[in-house]
Amino acid sequence: MRILIVGPSWAGDMVMAQTLFKAIKSRQPDAEIDVLAPAWSRPLLKHMPEVRGVIDMPLGHGRLGLSQRWQVGRTLRAGGYDQAILLPNSLKSALIPVFAGIPKRTGWVGEMRYGLLNDIRRLDKQRLPMMVQRFVALALPSDEKALPEIEPPSLIVESGEADEAVLALGLTKNDAPILALCPGAEFGPAKRWPESAYAEVARYYLDQGWRVWLFGSDKDAEVCAEINTQSELKCVDLSGRTSLEQAVDLLSLADAVVSNDSGLMHVAAALQRPLIAVYGSTDPGFTPPLNSKSSIVRLGLECSPCFKRECPLAHLNCLKQLSAAQVIENLDRLLA
Repeated sequence: MRILIVGPSWAGDMVMAQTLFKAIKSRQPDAEIDVLAPAWSRPLLKHMPEVRGVIDMPLGHGRLGLSQRWQVGRTLRAGGYDQAILLPNSLKSALIPVFAGIPKRTGWVGEMRYGLLNDIRRLDKQRLPMMVQRFVALALPSDEKALPEIEPPSLIVESGEADEAVLALGLTKNDAPILALCPGAEFGPAKRWPESAYAEVARYYLDQGWRVWLFGSDKDAEVCAEINTQSELKCVDLSGRTSLEQAVDLLSLADAVVSNDSGLMHVAAALQRPLIAVYGSTDPGFTPPLNSKSSIVRLGLECSPCFKRECPLAHLNCLKQLSAAQVIENLDRLLA
């Protein structure tokens, strides 16, 4: 059985997609799973043993590129896939499996994909409130309603890979515990806990003898620099300095992680790191960290979750009123 998964476009969603891969392999151990996904996601999929191969999606998020999709589909015909499972709900995501001639094409109705999908499902959001439940349900026959126990994501990092990342970034190895802070959020400001709060957490653990590593892309460099400045430049600022693969490898070394609801938060959870996940505009009931070593910190104000990129009320109280002391207390309790 050869299965093509059309993967999502966000890092956190890609990590959570491993729940689907695990569900497929538990029911069909001999299944061969390939993932059609953006090239940036290779470092994540590399650490998922359920995935046989990765096919780079040449088109960016939101682009139709009909001729390119046709070419990719024609190339995939040689793969001999028995089924395609589509995780995005867009119409255009269903085109390549059709062009590839894959006989069974499974997904949620989404953008009116009748005719493109022939194993089409209608989503009951009340029955499946979590994103991972919706992913795993696509591994089941359409008439099977009871979900199996969901096996959480678990990225596998070899010790040698982490050592290579330490060496490449010029980091020092010692016995002091490492706190990883992930203060960015690609989605927007309404998911970002203030820099001053992160800095307060950093100073607290620095005073306890911890090392503090700041993670993020080049887009998070300004935020990380401000946290480091407020921490008397005692943090190691890795923002914009690591590849995604190096970030995964280095996060596997962390003794604790504090993160916004972001892709790196889901990476840390899948690495089974002790994790504090800070939620503002989004819903932890929909996309929570799935490891047993995590704790969610949120205020749960009447106006949240709003799922907006920027606070529609222009006050961001769901995050600004969440104190560093609350996060420190939760993390200390988690580590104890």
